[in-house]
Amino acid sequence: MEYRVIKENDLFLLTDRGGDITGQEYGHGLYTKDTRFLSKLTLKINGLRPVVLASGADQNYISQIVLTNPAVEVSGEAAEAALPRETVELKRVRFIYQGVLYESVTIANYNPAPASFRVSLELDADFKDMFAVRGFITGELGRKTGIEPIGDGLKMSYLGVDHVSRNLRIEWSVPPDNWEKSQDGAVVCYDMELGAGESRTLDFYLTPVIGSEQPARYPHDEAIAELRQSYREWEEQSTAIDSDLPLFNRLVHRGMQDIRILLTDLGCGPFPTAGLPWYAVPFGRDSLIAALQLLPMQPEIAKGTILTMARYQGTKNDPWRDEQPGKIMHELRSGELANSGQIPFTPYYGTIDATPLFVILIEEYVRWTDDIELLREMLPSIARALEWMDACSADEGRGFVAYSQESSKGLVNQGWKDSDNAIVHRDGQLANAPISLVEVQGYVYQAKSKLASLLTTVADQIGDRRELTEWAARLEAEAAALRERFEAAFWMESEQYYALALDREQRQVATITSNPGHLLMTGILPAGRMAAVSSMLVSRQLFNGYGVRTMAEGETAYNPMSYHNGSVWPHDNALCLIGLSQNGFQEATHKIMDGLLAAAEHFENDRLPELFCGYSTDYGMPVSYPVACSPQAWAAATPLVFIQAILGLRLDYAAREVRLRPSLPTGMQEFSVRRMRLGSGYLQVRITRRHGEYNIEIAHNTSGWTVRKESALSDSQAGTPSASSDRESRSENDLIIL
Repeated sequence: MEYRVIKENDLFLLTDRGGDITGQEYGHGLYTKDTRFLSKLTLKINGLRPVVLASGADQNYISQIVLTNPAVEVSGEAAEAALPRETVELKRVRFIYQGVLYESVTIANYNPAPASFRVSLELDADFKDMFAVRGFITGELGRKTGIEPIGDGLKMSYLGVDHVSRNLRIEWSVPPDNWEKSQDGAVVCYDMELGAGESRTLDFYLTPVIGSEQPARYPHDEAIAELRQSYREWEEQSTAIDSDLPLFNRLVHRGMQDIRILLTDLGCGPFPTAGLPWYAVPFGRDSLIAALQLLPMQPEIAKGTILTMARYQGTKNDPWRDEQPGKIMHELRSGELANSGQIPFTPYYGTIDATPLFVILIEEYVRWTDDIELLREMLPSIARALEWMDACSADEGRGFVAYSQESSKGLVNQGWKDSDNAIVHRDGQLANAPISLVEVQGYVYQAKSKLASLLTTVADQIGDRRELTEWAARLEAEAAALRERFEAAFWMESEQYYALALDREQRQVATITSNPGHLLMTGILPAGRMAAVSSMLVSRQLFNGYGVRTMAEGETAYNPMSYHNGSVWPHDNALCLIGLSQNGFQEATHKIMDGLLAAAEHFENDRLPELFCGYSTDYGMPVSYPVACSPQAWAAATPLVFIQAILGLRLDYAAREVRLRPSLPTGMQEFSVRRMRLGSGYLQVRITRRHGEYNIEIAHNTSGWTVRKESALSDSQAGTPSASSDRESRSENDLIIL
């Protein structure tokens, strides 16, 4: 990464590698509530920017940068200076806690004699809305109202067109020798006199304030201690993973650390925001999928996500925001442009898949945790979500959930591939809306069929059994009818694969893409079709050696540098992995896991980015996508899906059985899971592989569930009608009780 970013709850800081905000490059700044509160933060020594020696990005919650003084240039030539080059060290350490940015600058003199020099900080706050920073919107904005001294610091103020006052408080532990207003902000100066080997630390506190709500400032040592403790608790409360493959261990650790930094709480519990730097806000689809991926590690995050999405569930028809009753939001913004009605993100509902994913997450969360009370609480929200799906499917008699843009400032495409050119026919023509996406029909099927099963199982615990079983029966019938319609409309016999979508005329969008891979986890596919989907996912057209491409090489619209038409998205692969592993496609599962592990070695800090280019392994390394978010929630959570795939884990909630079909990736011979939450207890499992044979050891099981080992299937067996039925009713000889 060419930038450095730290975040805590709703406040994040984006700088260059030296820790500076220049005000011009890449949207650097200090942000909260979609507003840039700090647009310039430049550290200088004797009027020059120091040289970067080290800039760490391995710890998400604290940034440590080491700098030194440059040479002094006179008439273009190096000259002897009172301060020789590389003799003063400047160490910047910063973190965020409870809405305040803490920064310490420690200046050390490594000259053999006393040294005199000036250290200065140039600061400014432009209070720009995030959409204006990114150049998306050029609407009416407010005005800065001045800079004034306040106690041990100064304050920069702004009044928005939304009539909300915003200000930035800049305070210090050591009073400067002087500070003054500049043309574009303020300059704070310290005249340093340091003896040989002497050092001095300057602490600064930067606090964004909206309206009259001013966060409290804590003593520096107390704040960092509390922040570190919160990370320790996050780790201690999460499932512990270990293996004899160090890269995998690092990838899981990085993923969990990245998820932690992306958590935000709007009052309903913590949930993952989409990604940094531009999407540190609630995103329906992204937050729901990341929470789904997190279930084996931190199921409680799903609860915060569910409650947050329910809080903002649509209540009315509002074309400006693409809102309908029962619909789950796409994106929530709270900056000046949103507050003043110039953009529709308050929230915006232009997403076709968040609503079924919301129901799916509730179902899966309840299966993992036995949180029947949450299910009871969410039944009205679930009912409204299902009513929206039914109304959407009935629109124009299509029979499938479909989308079309209503808001003039909304999204043209409203699935996860939401760029304007993502849904394209094989002749290069863009599909006309309404558009029915292939994976969304699978999500709807999964939401209805699994809810029917869950309601039948827990009916006595949550309400009127007769009423709930009748509801379940209706859902089962609706799911079966959808499955039949879907197969007739989306299957492409000539390609032995499923179409990407149906367009306005109900024509198949026949382009070969990764989207049908999501169907494997939904249950909508007939048993005989699953092998065909698995085979296509790991074919040369779609699989580039590191992962499944979003679009197959050779398609008219294929472009390895495209955002959605040929790139590789880790989360897309993860959703394919869930279905592949659940249905026994071990060879394909291995291929994708091995590819993503190989890719991760080449990215900074063992971090899978949002996406990377679709070029094959012939290049010797994955090709980075230039503006990918990193860290990004569903990419960070992708290694956590490996855990389900490695265990071959399936939950049979009605039978209270955990079924395991282990499959370790290349290079891994031992794998263990500790503190995995299941029901009201925990599960500890150790897998070893010797000479191709797997041994499963259950070291601890307080879940009350029975653990069974399933016999392995080859990919040629997996997904066949006989194998599928076998998985549901194996004999005692095939299912080994552990």
